[in-house]
Amino acid sequence: MTVRAIDVADYILQKHGTMSAMKLQKLVYYAQAWHLVWEDKELFAEEIQAWASGPVVPDLYNRHHGSFSLSPGFFKGDISCLTDKSKDVIDRVLKFYGNKDAQWLSDLTHLEEPWKNARIGLTDGERGSSVISAESMAEYYSSI
Repeated sequence: MTVRAIDVADYILQKHGTMSAMKLQKLVYYAQAWHLVWEDKELFAEEIQAWASGPVVPDLYNRHHGSFSLSPGFFKGDISCLTDKSKDVIDRVLKFYGNKDAQWLSDLTHLEEPWKNARIGLTDGERGSSVISAESMAEYYSSI
């Protein structure tokens, strides 16, 4: 069964509770990044773009646009499609990043190579839709 970003997002909301859309976007990003490192494959197939506010999954954004606070079940995803290994990765991401606020997470992504490299040629705050590649994420996060 194919895992979608909405499935990951709903799992995060179920485990962690209501949060801002910005924080959820960053946690989904880090779940993808660490899944690439620890499981050597993508958690979900949707692309992640390097927006001015940090990494964003456009498919998620299109569903939550206009909503600041997101609650468990918001996306109506299917968390049963997540494997135990994938849930373990997400749980570890939540243990490390889950207590951080949205701005802290956004600031952190701005310091890291995958987002910075995808933003080359853009000024701070400038809109952009460059894709953050799975390869750049795997390479960077496996090195730290």
